[in-house]
Amino acid sequence: MDITLAEPRGFCAGVDRAIEIVERALEKFGAPIYVRHEIVHNTHVVNDLKARGAIFIEELSDVPPGATLIFSAHGVSKAVQNEAAARGFQVFDATCPLVTKVHVEVAKLAKEGYEFIMIGHKGHPEVEGTMGQLDQGIHLVEDVADVARVAPRQTAKLAVVTQTTLSVDDAAEITAAVRARFPQVREPKQQDICYATQNRQDAVKLLSAQVDTVVVVGSPTSSNTNRLRELADRLGVPAYMVEDATELKPEWFEGSARVGLTAGASAPESLVQGVVTRLKQLGAVSVRTLAGAEETMKFPLPKGLK
Repeated sequence: MDITLAEPRGFCAGVDRAIEIVERALEKFGAPIYVRHEIVHNTHVVNDLKARGAIFIEELSDVPPGATLIFSAHGVSKAVQNEAAARGFQVFDATCPLVTKVHVEVAKLAKEGYEFIMIGHKGHPEVEGTMGQLDQGIHLVEDVADVARVAPRQTAKLAVVTQTTLSVDDAAEITAAVRARFPQVREPKQQDICYATQNRQDAVKLLSAQVDTVVVVGSPTSSNTNRLRELADRLGVPAYMVEDATELKPEWFEGSARVGLTAGASAPESLVQGVVTRLKQLGAVSVRTLAGAEETMKFPLPKGLK
């Protein structure tokens, strides 16, 4: 059995930045540091930070007065920002800058009288954060069927925004349905799907054409990780998602001469290497890496943590 590694895979610039914000806050201010929601959707990353003194909460009422609070990479609503300010916390915002870009666009166009159709998954914290930039006038659609039912108050000024971690192909299909129903709709100047999500999905398309089975490393709560597994599956390759090597099942690889391996944007490379080690125990004899997009993006840290 041979292993082929997708490239790029694993951590993106937004995840790197978010984790570093928590680590630096712990170094500078000491434990405990409070983090609203999982800083990124990866169980191993969260548990590591918990062990070092980070406390993950969902309600700001669980944070003591005067504490240091960090917003997760997924972004938060205006209501959460206002509540944190009113409670007097020292706040560091680890929202991915590419999510912030969507928030800024929503605020700018809302002032011009626009309503919005947001393509995304109900209940995902990024969707809640983006929709929470406005009190009204932003409508969620999860699929093409939702587009037929959506009922904006007016259509003269209507814009589309998307969750950054969607399937590129799904988002394009739903956007096309929105355009067909609302021909005047304003689309983003740049695609909202983030570069890292796009690159990892492109890599899986390339990988899936060359292997018999695909393993995706990441947590079930991670949207972009789920999309990678679904994409390989849609391309006709049996695909499995694991949090780490302990979840691998030998029967998945019976009859597989070539195993493809990738990881979601919030999964550390150490977990990928753990899977490689386990696959070697199951009979893998070689490891190669596919050529792929080179990522050089780096986002600055907030003031006070540099």
